[in-house]
Amino acid sequence: MDWYSAIRPLLFSLSAETAHEVSLDLMGAAERLQLLKFMMPEVKGEPVEVAGIRFPNPVGLAAGLDKNGDYIDALARLGFGFIEIGTITPRPQPGNPQPRLFRIPERQAIINRMGFNNKGVDYLIERVKKARFTGVLGINIGKNFDTPVERAVDDYLICLEKVYQYATYITVNISSPNTPGLRTLQYGDALKELLTPLKEKQRELAPQFGYKPIFVKIAPDMNTDEVALVANTLVECGMDGVIATNTTLDREGVQGCQNANEQGGLSGAPLEEKATEVLEVLCKALDGRLPVIGVGGISDGAGAIDKFKAGAQLVQIYSGFIYRGPELVREAVEALANYR
Repeated sequence: MDWYSAIRPLLFSLSAETAHEVSLDLMGAAERLQLLKFMMPEVKGEPVEVAGIRFPNPVGLAAGLDKNGDYIDALARLGFGFIEIGTITPRPQPGNPQPRLFRIPERQAIINRMGFNNKGVDYLIERVKKARFTGVLGINIGKNFDTPVERAVDDYLICLEKVYQYATYITVNISSPNTPGLRTLQYGDALKELLTPLKEKQRELAPQFGYKPIFVKIAPDMNTDEVALVANTLVECGMDGVIATNTTLDREGVQGCQNANEQGGLSGAPLEEKATEVLEVLCKALDGRLPVIGVGGISDGAGAIDKFKAGAQLVQIYSGFIYRGPELVREAVEALANYR
């Protein structure tokens, strides 16, 4: 079962971004050759309904691993209850200069400053149309780096309108630390001015394509009052759920480690406590008014349970998956099935 542990040393001998590309390519090839289904025993979990969507199990893949939707069918073999692709932008963009992805293996952490590198929304849509996957697919949308923040809503509207009919749900990413000014959209009137037109577009598209929930992904680098303000704004604007959290600019837990001073967002085990604290504050502020997906630092089944204890209805994994592979998916699904 745990073939990933056998190949991980080879992957980790490569640069982080090269290893990312090679592992996805190998997985995609194994799926095309119909080998992956023999390598992965079925993961059975308890279905859960959130925001009107039935999830086969509550453990999903966070956005960022498959930005362009190239590996949907392969990822679907790994036991996830749902897959989120993106972040996608209206126009293709290269992202930040390389190197821009760094491992801190001794802390099971990753720092990235990818900068929304992707092939553009039209490419992603073509990949989704070709995929055989019929499960729950989230599409994460953002703005191009050179679109002024005051015009950001235009980019989000373009992406929302284009992906709407192909997504099970849409995530509005306003919390990446790697696009200048993006996180300012989380606060006050800027958040309302962004979300109100998106809600109107959702209402406009729903009669033709069905109601697709909109989730908003928030950062962990907010204080209690800021989280409460964001929570109330999301409810006021009619959003359907929240994803908490994205990566952090904080370096607590990795000080003194190689690569710890690289710029970008920190994810993985050192983020877990901070992300769970923000999640708990958010859930208390929401008081059941919106469902929440907990993400950030989950590296074992106990970490998934901690997110549920803090108030999450679903969880997502990313960095833990890089370090542990599909075994983490199975462990988290089984832990949550026993917990619930």
